[in-house]
Amino acid sequence: MVLVTTARKGHANIMTMSWHTMMEFEPPLIGCVISGRNASFDTLKATKQCVINIPTLELAKQVVGVGNCSGRTVDKFAKFGLTPVEAAEVQAPLIKECYASLECKMADTRLVNRYNFFILEVVQAWVDTAVKQPQTLHHRGNGVFAVACKAIKRRSAMK
Repeated sequence: MVLVTTARKGHANIMTMSWHTMMEFEPPLIGCVISGRNASFDTLKATKQCVINIPTLELAKQVVGVGNCSGRTVDKFAKFGLTPVEAAEVQAPLIKECYASLECKMADTRLVNRYNFFILEVVQAWVDTAVKQPQTLHHRGNGVFAVACKAIKRRSAMK
């Protein structure tokens, strides 16, 4: 699970997103689906910018709460006690309480109208290095989540 922030005309919004995928490493590309019914869809389509914020288990209640209300009628930063932080490369804010944040710009728009599929390029990444074992949330459907806890490291020959 991630929290996607967008901003337009002075209004920042947050949405919970459960489906995203790494598409490429160089340049770093992420693909994601955002429903056309979601307020963030229109903002991302118009501005071509967002931040993908990666929360940990400590934010589980906020993540679910953000996903269960509309940014058209609710200031989700205020309602859920989340802190917007100015980004370096995009207008959408980072979320201070999140473990990591990926500033993104739209890399390809060809699949947006047909499938609501956004292809985003990560232009700046932030991570809280004080968090050694982040317990990230992973949506399994129907309100069920898995928590990543155990980390293993294997040497990679890829660059």
